[in-house]
Formats: sequence, C-alpha cells, structure tokens
Amino acid sequence: MYISLGPLLYHFMTPDQKRKKQARTLRLFRKAHRLTGAFLFVFFFFISISGIMLGLKKHVNHSLLPKTETGTSSELSEWLPLEELHKKAVITLHERVSPHASAELDKIDVRKDKGIAKFVFAEGNWGIQLDGATGEVLNVGRRHSDFLEDLHDGSVLDDLLGTSNEQIKVTYTTVTGLALLLFTITGFWLWYGPKRMKRNR
Repeated sequence: MYISLGPLLYHFMTPDQKRKKQARTLRLFRKAHRLTGAFLFVFFFFISISGIMLGLKKHVNHSLLPKTETGTSSELSEWLPLEELHKKAVITLHERVSPHASAELDKIDVRKDKGIAKFVFAEGNWGIQLDGATGEVLNVGRRHSDFLEDLHDGSVLDDLLGTSNEQIKVTYTTVTGLALLLFTITGFWLWYGPKRMKRNR
C-alpha cells in the first residue's frame, strides 16, 4: 500500500522552507500559464472573436444571420410536401445565387410555429426560407454565422482538408478545452499563491 508523505512532511517544514516550496510551485504555474498562452494565442484569438460575434448574431441588424420570416400557416397538414419545397429551394438557389451553385444541403430547419422551412446549402452557407403552405420564397440570404460556428469549433479545417470524421475538430476542441482548464487552474494559483505565501511569513 502506497502512502504519500508529502502533506505530512509539509506540516513539519519551517516557515522559510514552506515559502521556498510555494515559490517553486508558483514559478512552475507561472511558466505553464505563460507557455500555454504563447503557444495557443492564435487559437484563443479566433475562439474569442468568433464567440463574441456568435453571441451577437441576432442583434447586429441581421448582418450575420438573415431574419427569420413568417409564413401563412403553422398547420403542417396545410403544408406542401417537403420534397416539393426542396425542389423549389434548389430552383431558387440556381436562379438567384448562381446557376452553377452546388445543391448539396447542409440542413433543413423546419419552423412550424413560424410556418416556414429553411433550406441551408453547404456551399457558401446560403439559406433559403420558404412559406411551408404556399412555397413562396420569403428570404434568400447568406448565413455568415454558420461559417463563424465552423471557425469557432475548428471544423472549418476539416472542410478545407476534407477529413473523414472531424478529426481536426475533435483534436482542436480537446486541446483548447484542456488549455482553458489549465489556464483556469494556473491563473487561480497565480492569484492565490502569493496570498498564501504572505500568511506563512
């Protein structure tokens, strides 16, 4: 059975020995804090900026995310078939954006309470809002917030490099998450450590 003697030995240290030990610990935490910050500066910069913009996406006059329009009916029984709405969205994409735009869908966002369906296309993050009951085109706009989300979690690199299973996103979020945890721990100790040393004088 293994028993750590560290806490017991610390109890019998002189005040001067305790201060020296705390000073060494403080230097170690300061070094870890500084090196982590220097190494991951660029990642933290993009995370913070994209996070702020995502938090404001619905409050900047719809420049990042098009306004969600309102259709004529919230009763799904009165809606056109989803397949028909999809065809209408693709036609609209080719007519209003580009005849060569890819019709690959990223997602379909059905807003029953609003009476609309949003068709979001993978290329260019174009979103097309259709009235679910009539098929009328209510909005055609670029969803810049979707790009910001990809930038925020690192999946933009998976898209650029064509990785198969979001390996970059998983690595990116794991490394930055652990670094933020390390920042929190070392930052707390850099604040608390000097106070503790003063008490041991």
